[in-house]
Amino acid sequence: MRITGFGVIETEGGTLRYVTSGCVKTGDGGTAARLKAILDGLAEIIGEHRPSEVAIERVFVNVNPQSTLALGQARGTAICAAVLAGLPVAEYTALQVKQSVVGHGKAGKDQVQHMVKRLLALRGEPSADAADALACAICHAHGGKLGSIETRNFRLRRGRLV
Repeated sequence: MRITGFGVIETEGGTLRYVTSGCVKTGDGGTAARLKAILDGLAEIIGEHRPSEVAIERVFVNVNPQSTLALGQARGTAICAAVLAGLPVAEYTALQVKQSVVGHGKAGKDQVQHMVKRLLALRGEPSADAADALACAICHAHGGKLGSIETRNFRLRRGRLV
């Protein structure tokens, strides 16, 4: 809830082009104030860059239920920002995102950052949160318009595709 990453890319054919990325930082307010900061920040980004679609990572279940709840609230707020702007929302699991960008679902954050940098020809590595958001956008670009990456041969175990 303190930091929400975002990433905007353009696709033309099979080519990906970096537009912008960063983080919405919410400060030290209460839950409602933080959620409003996320909503306002993402609404501003959507208004400025006018994306045609939004991709977001599906929530996973943590060991800590409070963390899972906070993540779900932030994610729901991000979805609301997209829906209020009239944008379709696609959802991908962390496994799908990592497989699409790195080639395997057990990749670490540093591997995701490195591959995002390479795939988008960035001069430097984006922050971990921005890299995750860009990776989700890349996954969506690879998966097709509002479709998800093929999951037929996977099983769902504890909220994750395996």
